[in-house]
Amino acid sequence: MKWKAEIENLKAYQPGKSVDEVKNELGLEKIIKLASNENPYGASPAVKKYMQETGFSTEIYPDGYATKLRNKLASFLKVNESQLLFGNGSDEVIRIIARALLSPNVNTVMATPTFPQYKHNAVIEGAEIREVPLMKGAHDLEGMLHQIDEKTAIVWLCSPNNPTGLYINENAITAFLDQVPNDVLVVLDEAYYEYVTASDYYDALELMKKYPNLLVLRTFSKIYGLASFRVGYGMGSTEVIQKIEPLREPFNNNFLGQGAACIALEDQAFIEQCRKDNEEGKLLFETFCKEEDLDWYATQANFVLIDVKVDGDLAFKYLLEKGFIVRSGVTLGFPTCIRITIGTKETNQKVITSLKEFLDKSKRGEI
Repeated sequence: MKWKAEIENLKAYQPGKSVDEVKNELGLEKIIKLASNENPYGASPAVKKYMQETGFSTEIYPDGYATKLRNKLASFLKVNESQLLFGNGSDEVIRIIARALLSPNVNTVMATPTFPQYKHNAVIEGAEIREVPLMKGAHDLEGMLHQIDEKTAIVWLCSPNNPTGLYINENAITAFLDQVPNDVLVVLDEAYYEYVTASDYYDALELMKKYPNLLVLRTFSKIYGLASFRVGYGMGSTEVIQKIEPLREPFNNNFLGQGAACIALEDQAFIEQCRKDNEEGKLLFETFCKEEDLDWYATQANFVLIDVKVDGDLAFKYLLEKGFIVRSGVTLGFPTCIRITIGTKETNQKVITSLKEFLDKSKRGEI
């Protein structure tokens, strides 16, 4: 086989353990998954009603242009329909962008650690990858600017960043974009945008008007609770979208996903309640960390990265045995941390109780 050299050592994306996997592995009856930053409240009740009542023909292809969803989202965001690109999750939009611009002749700049799919797709395309370490969990924008040269094709920003949850404020991102050459595409991944409550967070839609080389990514997988439907999207200038639209696979958004996203978009009261509940969860974890003298990252997302001061794998395994699936920071670039998805009030309290038990045993040398 004549495999591309770039994929020789490439590994497939490793999702967190599934509920069924842990049940079978440990013989537990009840498992709470807090590893993949999913909305613990699911989707809007209106979406569930839609799923029960909708009818469709399984033999008919979905609308390849996602016309209804496109119109509704464009109206909601107050952008032109030609400024939207839909993907099978924002992951596919990332792949499309990489395929359109990256090659062995160019380089791409990104933070590290950050969402791994930026690097994953850059490796496949054979591009030079320039990674700039985070500074206290945040993007080092000055350091990233220094890495940009005449061969830079894409700069990736993740705000709030995964896995730290820290965001880029308005002054910082404006100063950064002012200095990026016009022929360099800046991809701003806002997968957790709807969870942000910081007063100095920028308005990406306004930034798009000023910077035509800015492409913004969002998704229905997180706060909208539609992860299983895989509906993500990119927003940018019509010129940029028209360039990359031909690389999109035909019929890449299924019928149910398009319909569910339309319905979910209408229930902003549900989104606001989820954001409010998430804020209460963040406060609960913050209080816990202060009481236990633990360092944590002041997240603006629906997860929190906590430094447990020991091997993150140990905390991960202990919580797993208690029925909680979290993410070990070892695989995320933070070896003494764990990342926990913020759940319901009851779930948050339960995982905190188990984590406190782990910390007490660790201090006594029992782990």
